[in-house]
Amino acid sequence: MGEIVVIGGGASGMAAAIMAARRGASVSILEHNDVLGKKILSTGNGRCNLTNLDLQHEHYRGDNPELIRTFLKEFDADAALEFFSSIGIYTKCRGGYVYPLCDQAAAVREAFTMEVKRLGVQVRTNCHAEEIRKVKKGFLILCTGETNPYRASKVILSAGGQASEISGSDGSGYMLAKRLGHSLSPVVPALVQLVSEKKCFRKLSGIRITAGISLYVNGELIANDFGEVQLTDYGVSGIPVFQVSRFASKALQQKKKVCAELDFIPQISEDVLHLELLKRRRRSGKYTAAELLNTLFPSKLIPVLLTEAEIDRQVWAEKLSDEKLAKLAHVCKRFHVPVTETKPFSKAQICAGGVKTDEICPETMESRLVEGLYITGELLDVDGICGGYNLHFAWGSGIMAGNDAAGNVRHSIN
Repeated sequence: MGEIVVIGGGASGMAAAIMAARRGASVSILEHNDVLGKKILSTGNGRCNLTNLDLQHEHYRGDNPELIRTFLKEFDADAALEFFSSIGIYTKCRGGYVYPLCDQAAAVREAFTMEVKRLGVQVRTNCHAEEIRKVKKGFLILCTGETNPYRASKVILSAGGQASEISGSDGSGYMLAKRLGHSLSPVVPALVQLVSEKKCFRKLSGIRITAGISLYVNGELIANDFGEVQLTDYGVSGIPVFQVSRFASKALQQKKKVCAELDFIPQISEDVLHLELLKRRRRSGKYTAAELLNTLFPSKLIPVLLTEAEIDRQVWAEKLSDEKLAKLAHVCKRFHVPVTETKPFSKAQICAGGVKTDEICPETMESRLVEGLYITGELLDVDGICGGYNLHFAWGSGIMAGNDAAGNVRHSIN
């Protein structure tokens, strides 16, 4: 086999293989799917959000923030754009979000696979690594259904996480790392929908509304976001929900109480909304309570808000007391959503948790525990918000690992 074996042919694995091969190393990829880069096709809603020009460590989460601080110094947005250009990917930017010029994730995958082929990287598809053994002169990699192990001087473990409906996103890479002595932060779904048993959501399904979301764990505000929220028959979805979901997943895994509050009219304060409702009551006293909220909220949402505020939708507005209208304003601004679970890994865009990053050298992605082993991408306890941050970490961690592994191989040979 090659001097360097990359386990996993996704975004991070292909980037690692390309960089190592460019430095003159003999490189092989073991991929358990039938083709390389399957998961890339689903990124950015099929457009592939490659990276983001606003790269800050605050946009990433994990137990050890020091790794991501160092990583962003080593691999910034300019480095990413230079790499994409080197494999023929031209880019464009929308509000800091970077996409391929053609807006097609398939073209990105094709560019990567073409570069892998051009560099002479050996590719073994439908090849599932079951075990990595450290031996005196490198590693032995045992694969399902194969009698003879693959040998390698260096191993880059880029097997991906457990998220996505793509076949092969089974989390097996975590166990490979664990058997080599690495410890894991609990792995949970992230950038994922939140599920609630609140029955009213069956009536709200299909509503898209600009709203704020605040997430509470055991009564403490943990995270919040703002944007288009989707109300579904099971609960809530949309980018703002995804941005806070990893905190919900972590808390639920720890058996903590999780709830969200939706602000259905974030443009104004609760006091201003109360004054607006009082004004509408004076002007439109012969309207019903439901008509009082007309133009403020989607029609399907209005009866649910009134029920939550314990107001009969048919009561005349002039009969609503100041206190009732204050309660209604509160409900509109802080709509309570008990969160019972998240959607499963198959519906998540990424995972939170993974190999603990204090066991990884942040400049190279080499294991501090096993010499010659590198771990990259989603296997590490690093997860970013929506906007290209996770793909940026995948490309960059792979490139850093490939670069260092190839340098070490050349040094050991010379």
